[in-house]
Amino acid sequence: MCSSRCGVIIPAAGSGSRMGMAVPKQFLELAGMPVLARTLRAVLNHPKVDAVIAVLPPEQLQSGAALILPFLSPSQQDKLGFTAGGASRQQSVRNGLAALPADIGQILVHDGARPLVTAAIIDRCLAGIAEHGAVIAAVPVKDTLKEAASGTVLRTVDRERLWQAQTPQGASRVLLEQAFRQAEANGFVGTDEASLLEHAGIPVSVVMGSEQNLKITRPEDLALAAALIGQKEGIMRIGHGFDAHRLVEGRRLILGGQEIPYHLGLDGHSDADVLVHALMDALLGALGEGDIGRHFPDSDEQYRGADSCQLLARVMALVRAKGLRLLNADITVICQRPKLAPHMAAMRARLGAICGTEAVNIKATTTEGMGYAGRGEGISSHAVALLTEI
Repeated sequence: MCSSRCGVIIPAAGSGSRMGMAVPKQFLELAGMPVLARTLRAVLNHPKVDAVIAVLPPEQLQSGAALILPFLSPSQQDKLGFTAGGASRQQSVRNGLAALPADIGQILVHDGARPLVTAAIIDRCLAGIAEHGAVIAAVPVKDTLKEAASGTVLRTVDRERLWQAQTPQGASRVLLEQAFRQAEANGFVGTDEASLLEHAGIPVSVVMGSEQNLKITRPEDLALAAALIGQKEGIMRIGHGFDAHRLVEGRRLILGGQEIPYHLGLDGHSDADVLVHALMDALLGALGEGDIGRHFPDSDEQYRGADSCQLLARVMALVRAKGLRLLNADITVICQRPKLAPHMAAMRARLGAICGTEAVNIKATTTEGMGYAGRGEGISSHAVALLTEI
């Protein structure tokens, strides 16, 4: 009997040339994370999915995995593997099939550029495999279809029995492997898994997909997907952070991950980057996860002299693991001297890269000579962070 354990192959090894961009479409940003990361999260979150193999371009196997993994929780990562794609979609899926555990009996194949697939569609596909052996998600064709040649309509095509193919597509492992063997024996190359199964004489059942289960193919698809995701986002969480450190001799001055030339530096257990510390506290506050003292205590020697930007990366991993992303952050540094304006662009770039958004605003002000900051005894920072659902 075929095992009921389910595995999903995510072919994402194409170049996405129709997007007209230097970056393959599966790695383009969609509402704060790569398209492929959104697709993987949707599939990995399904309770009946036991294993997932993402098939990446061979030259981007390592870099692609490194880009995607920070957006996945540890439990999601445990179910995920990567393998290199082939010269065609068919070969890429074949490579993914070979990489799945041997005890996986039900196979779904889902486009890496379809990030809006729902649990209900996956449920229908799995039920279709269990009942019929092979299945495809699709939607009925709604528009009137015309056959034309040289710009002239030849006839109107009857759409009564026409469906627009989507993914997931799948079958029992036995049937899918049979279809691959038949194709290899005949030199057949199909356009999708359904055509492969059809070529082997295996009946394919249709289950209802969704109009929103769109494939990112052109720039306008990316904008539409972002709009659909925006409609679903409901949770907003805001956090405030504050930090202050004394200026002393014999220390480097680190702010926003940048070393600032100055004869004094901030005193602290780590690198004492008050700007980054305030941002971390704002993020942790929005999560309801205490403060940086709880996560990186100054009583722990492993954090002595620590790079605060590395600690920020760990906080952002916690943000993503909770299904959230940073929508924007606003940071104010209170510093009489030195002048910080020449370093602001580098600070924003560094923190934006770590946080996965360009919406990190940094500004500096003085206290007109008042208080400890005005006397040049220390530097402080306030930060506000807004999180939203991924």
